[in-house]
Amino acid sequence: MTRRFFFALLLLVASVWSVGAQVIVPPIGMATDPDWLTIDALTVNVSIANQIAETETTLKLTNNGEMLAEGTYIFPLPMGAAVERLTMTIDGQVIEAKILRADEARAIYDRIVRQYRDPALLEYIGRDLIQANVFPIPPKATREVTIRYGQLLREENGLAHYVFPVDVTKNNGRMVKRMNVRVTLEEGAPLGSIYSPTHTVAITRPADNRAVVSYEGVNVVPKSDFELFYGVQRDDITANLLSYKESAEQDGFFLLMITPPQTVPVERVLPKDVVIVLDQSGSMGGAKWEQAQRATISVLEKLNPQDRFNVVVFSSGWRVFANSLQDTSAVSEAVAWVRTLYPEGGTNIHDALKTALGYADDERALTVLFLTDGVATEGIVDTPTLLESLKRNAPANARIFTFGVGDDVDTLLLDSIVRDFRGTGAYVRPSQRVDEAVASLYAKISAPVLNDITLSFDGAQVELLYPRQLPDLFAGEQLVLVGRYRRGAEGVSVTLNGKRDGEQVTLVYPDLRLTERAGGQAFIARLWATRRIGDMLNQIRLNGESKELVDSIVTLSLRYGIITPYTSLLIEEDDILTQRGRERAVQAFDQQAQMLAQDFTGARAVDAASITQDLANASVPQQLLMPTAVIVPLALPTPSMPMGQAPMIGGSSTILPANAQEVVTVFLEPQQRMQTVRDKTFLLQGEIWTDTTYNPDTMTNVTQVVFLSDAYFDLLQRKPELAAYFAVGEQVIVVLDDEVFQVLPAD
Repeated sequence: MTRRFFFALLLLVASVWSVGAQVIVPPIGMATDPDWLTIDALTVNVSIANQIAETETTLKLTNNGEMLAEGTYIFPLPMGAAVERLTMTIDGQVIEAKILRADEARAIYDRIVRQYRDPALLEYIGRDLIQANVFPIPPKATREVTIRYGQLLREENGLAHYVFPVDVTKNNGRMVKRMNVRVTLEEGAPLGSIYSPTHTVAITRPADNRAVVSYEGVNVVPKSDFELFYGVQRDDITANLLSYKESAEQDGFFLLMITPPQTVPVERVLPKDVVIVLDQSGSMGGAKWEQAQRATISVLEKLNPQDRFNVVVFSSGWRVFANSLQDTSAVSEAVAWVRTLYPEGGTNIHDALKTALGYADDERALTVLFLTDGVATEGIVDTPTLLESLKRNAPANARIFTFGVGDDVDTLLLDSIVRDFRGTGAYVRPSQRVDEAVASLYAKISAPVLNDITLSFDGAQVELLYPRQLPDLFAGEQLVLVGRYRRGAEGVSVTLNGKRDGEQVTLVYPDLRLTERAGGQAFIARLWATRRIGDMLNQIRLNGESKELVDSIVTLSLRYGIITPYTSLLIEEDDILTQRGRERAVQAFDQQAQMLAQDFTGARAVDAASITQDLANASVPQQLLMPTAVIVPLALPTPSMPMGQAPMIGGSSTILPANAQEVVTVFLEPQQRMQTVRDKTFLLQGEIWTDTTYNPDTMTNVTQVVFLSDAYFDLLQRKPELAAYFAVGEQVIVVLDDEVFQVLPAD
């Protein structure tokens, strides 16, 4: 049975009229025609001031059927929301609505679940509800439903938390044509951390105490509620800590946000030395060279007054603008010199980078922007030898930021440089602009406020932190760190050390809290797993595969539902949760890993580098995606796809890989065989949604209840935490606190 359509506004169709006769119809999502009801738009406008959130949401629906529909809208309020004002309008007409408190809502949910045999509604047991009867929706007609409500936001460790319930993972794949979320923030003090763990958002800050957070999606199937955390700037550099533990006996997960000021006076920006290393080889001809010139000129013109600079260009040899670092009075002369250059010759990467590193000054940070479109053909051409030479000649305060242009770059070289020199890397594909990529990165690193940072924790044992190497802190750029901890306690202290103007700076953040027992923010576990898998895949790419890495990736992928183009085979194994199925999956992935470590240049290599980079640097947990048609290249299947984006063939989001000539067809659809709930992952095995922590070889003591039986509802009454897991389907196996529960099909 297809799942019930469940959106921010849940439409329960009670009846329709056709030729004067009343006919009971199935609920939305159970209709055979997937176009029976379309969601044209979902718009959410939120205004938050002093932790009071005012939310207005409008849902635009079209009835594509041939019959007149009338029903009831039910909207699940955010957990703990204290609604003071409520209005609801449909096409401009005010509709009488009422708030159902959690105990009353529970009875309604139980009745609806029994009536429509729909477990999806169980997820919102325990919530207050808004309920209102609506006017009929005529055939082919469109209706807009608007709800407004206010709430006081809760605060945890100095962060206010806003949630808008928009999760539709439990539907039949219904798409939202256009989704817009806009949150305006205003506090009485300067804003600090702003972070969404669920959506990739744009953040603008028109003033220190104001910000606008926005998200827009076209032809999307939202996979989670929209969540937002924010805090105020209590220190020069603010630290906020969130944590999660599945149970008191297990290790926990934490997320630490380090937030420097959004803007700092020019005199407080740390002076830096910038050297641009620009590939001038013959392959850079045409539009690439024109964009590279514009990118170089743009960086030169945006230098801070106290900065120094130089430009190194390379082909078969190398040239420099000046024999020493120049102050900004020489920028116009350097710009004129860059405009006279043209591409020619080979690619001498080693000597160009060695020259750039030679400009290092112990008193200043050295920032090297390295742009190339090829592999080394002159000087030292062996990648391991080249890297070893650079490490021998590099000062500790050097940072190299790489830009790989096109698909013919040496990804082993570029990603190893990023790893060894604490920078970041970007790959500019043939359809992308070089100047835009360089300008975007330089805007983020143009104002350093603290260099060579380290962190220490007092009161908790922490490990497996990502990113492994901490970057320098820049004004307006928030550092999000995730890791594991072995014990939690009140009063954990975090110490941040770094250098400012050559002087050591120590900042202490006392009385932070790590969860000691079960609870917290479950998304942290999946975000940690996403980054760890990306890091391990990168280790395989750069150092070769190993049994330990392969086993760890398989384990984490299954446990947390982090399915990549290289691990999608895991959900194809019918008995993946058994020891036998696991061994087959490990062997199959080991072959993929060996192939992943072999290609260092070409479109497939750049695809692999981009995907692992996106995972390792993810700011939100990876979305569940499953290839329903895949690239069929000569070797490794690596879709050229930004992580978390699900294009549809024929839709505006369609993206074809750069190596399209090797593609039979490629697109990703919302996951049909895997679901995540909190930090659990469920895999569809046969007709049973099975918790991936369930081991059928060893867990033989199982409590069974029949779907919709009295025992089923009695169990949910005793253990309401099971409701969210039972919501995934009519047949479920879930492990909770070392107990196994199974929902059996009704007769």
